[in-house]
Amino acid sequence: MPAKMPLQREPLPHLHLLAKAPLAGQAKTRLAPLLGESGAANAHAELVRHCVANACGALPAEQITLWTALEHSHPLFIELQNQYGLALCPQPNGDLGTRVRYALNSTPGPAMLMGSDCPSITSALITTCAQQLARYDVVILPAEDGGYGFVGTQQDYPALFSDIPWGTQSVLTTTQQRIEALGLQAAYPATIWDVDRPEDWQRWKALSR
Repeated sequence: MPAKMPLQREPLPHLHLLAKAPLAGQAKTRLAPLLGESGAANAHAELVRHCVANACGALPAEQITLWTALEHSHPLFIELQNQYGLALCPQPNGDLGTRVRYALNSTPGPAMLMGSDCPSITSALITTCAQQLARYDVVILPAEDGGYGFVGTQQDYPALFSDIPWGTQSVLTTTQQRIEALGLQAAYPATIWDVDRPEDWQRWKALSR
């Protein structure tokens, strides 16, 4: 009898994370009324560490890139690279859509991207998104504030990231309208939340005790 052909496994998507360096007065500034500028920067560093750990709990380090901003050689980024073995790349210039699209298209095959301030995106949820991306054109984790904290794409869809009202409550609905107009199939496995305001930080600290 002829030998059985091994089953072809779906290629693992590459995961990209966007992170600012934790510089006082430039990172998580909306937490400053509660924590002070230095405290807000330290909070940001904590969130980045947590999100990178979750990412590396779901995928091998060679499938993960951390895209840096503000200070590309900041000790936090070097620490995470040494600890996990992930790649570091400087974020390009441009608005959020430009940077997201650039990162997603910097690696071959399906790709995913998440922010570094979404502690509600667990390793298990990242794994679920990777599995869903094998069956859908786009995977998105909507955020409670009307945006989204995670996006995965099978290939380049420029319209998903151009002329989006970033930072507003219309980000998700505008993106969904683009998805429909392009005739794409999308999955929304869960709704997540990110840490922007003092009450978000207090929510995270209450859950992480």
